[in-house]
Amino acid sequence: MALVPAKKAEPPKRLTPAGKPEADKNLLFAWEGMDRSGKRVKGETPAADEAAVRAELRRQGITPAKIRKKTRVGGKKKIVSKDITVFSRQLATMMSAGVPLVQAFDIVGRGHDNPAMSDLILAVKSDIQGGTALTTALAKHPLQFDELFCNLVQAGEQAGVLDTMLDKIATYKEKTESIKGKIKKALFYPAAVIIVAIVVTTVIMLFVIPQFKELFTSFGADLPAFTLLVISISNFMTEWWWGIGLALGAAGYSIAESYKRSPQLREGVDRTMLRFPIIGPILHKAAVARFARTLSTMFAAGVPLVEALNSVAGATGSVVYSEAVLGMREKVATGQSLQLSMRQAELFPHLVIQMTAIGEEAGSLDAMLSKVADFYEEEVDNAVDALSSLLEPMIMVIIGGLVGSLVVAMYLPIFKMASTV
Repeated sequence: MALVPAKKAEPPKRLTPAGKPEADKNLLFAWEGMDRSGKRVKGETPAADEAAVRAELRRQGITPAKIRKKTRVGGKKKIVSKDITVFSRQLATMMSAGVPLVQAFDIVGRGHDNPAMSDLILAVKSDIQGGTALTTALAKHPLQFDELFCNLVQAGEQAGVLDTMLDKIATYKEKTESIKGKIKKALFYPAAVIIVAIVVTTVIMLFVIPQFKELFTSFGADLPAFTLLVISISNFMTEWWWGIGLALGAAGYSIAESYKRSPQLREGVDRTMLRFPIIGPILHKAAVARFARTLSTMFAAGVPLVEALNSVAGATGSVVYSEAVLGMREKVATGQSLQLSMRQAELFPHLVIQMTAIGEEAGSLDAMLSKVADFYEEEVDNAVDALSSLLEPMIMVIIGGLVGSLVVAMYLPIFKMASTV
């Protein structure tokens, strides 16, 4: 007897209280109207249809004059970590001011500039209104609210100090974003200048040197070896530019995919970056700062050390440090002290280990780690400023040497002919 494959179950449609399918709420409407005082106001509201917008505006005491569908929220920007950071601070501020949780979510969600973030916040608000705990509602969106975020919120809910904990989360996210920004600043400038140098060199090789080649051919004189080499490279690039472009694109794609799929490659790249003479120390300090800041925040929230280390591993921003922290977690779980496991990891500076040891003995580990984080965050800031000052003249010299070499190669035959005359 032949078996008929079962159809894939479709998710049930959400129904209204009347039993009808719920309308699509991913529409964004722009409106203009008059408030109770007669003042002209305008804004944007996500809703299922125009009637829902009118009802919402009347509830707020606004008489709508014009309503138009602006765009679909589906065409929204991607949610980035900065959006979560801003949301954390806004929510913490409202909670500390005594605004009820559901109302705070509603205010932040409807006023957010990013429609995708607005949808996310309002979805969490809807779950909370339905009786779901805040931690559970946030955990439904793991891409935006990671395990660390949810653990801290859960600790705040259980201790009854959610407003205080949200303030700690906001401070933590702001400092983490600051560290990320400094690292990007350290890497962006040299990368941007190198890209500009490659573009300028390519333009010279493809468009400028062929013009000189025609000029030299009309002279009929023997060319210097350096000039011949540059012309040969230019000929190759002019003839095979499409092949070079395809090869570089395929190589870049292959490397990016391999980096995503291969933990060994990620670890190798990470270890190599940490050994770089100039960038490496900055990356080390940034990883230590994130480790100390995250562990301090979680320990202050009452999260057990072993559980906290599990979340800290993913927050260091380095595969090497992440593996080291997971190894430390296993040792701490067997009863070993944190400072001893840090010493055995052979990654952390002596200052960090000693401060951790003092914090463990004095029962103030969170305070000590917070001081360590402050120190290394300032170190990263100073190192980035010093790096920018150091790299600027070095890169200028490299670019000047590269472009200057091409110019000299083209003018050598002219100098040779001038000396002959």
